[in-house]
Amino acid sequence: MNRCNGRHQAGVGLIEVLIAVLVLSIGFLGIAALQARSLSMNNSSMARSVATIASYSILDAMRADLASAQGHAYDGTVKANACPTDTSTLASAQLVQWCGQLAAGLGAYASTTGTIKCTGTLGDCTVTVTFDDSKSKSAAADTSGTQTVTTRAML
Repeated sequence: MNRCNGRHQAGVGLIEVLIAVLVLSIGFLGIAALQARSLSMNNSSMARSVATIASYSILDAMRADLASAQGHAYDGTVKANACPTDTSTLASAQLVQWCGQLAAGLGAYASTTGTIKCTGTLGDCTVTVTFDDSKSKSAAADTSGTQTVTTRAML
């Protein structure tokens, strides 16, 4: 063994270990942030899918009751926190059920609304679902959190 200079390194120094732990910690924090963002975007995507499915659901119900739809019986807005209760006609019963579907899928809040507007007698209808998606937003994204899904279809 040659010990000419009087120094001998017998293992890994404390500084090297601390630097390695620091680098790994920063990497793990990045992975955790990525996972949190991924979950947030997944929830937002699910909410948009629920809104789209709800739009097609009411359009299918309107196609089944075409005379009422062309007579604009479905036109109007429902709020998920105050669903209508009138079920005297097929159109009003379908709207009550649709409002309940919006409340169950997107939350029974005043910001969760469904609007139907048909023009003319040919059945050109636009269904707009609006909901609050702020729980899925990051600080860098849109702070209002309001999402709108608009579907236009011919009955």
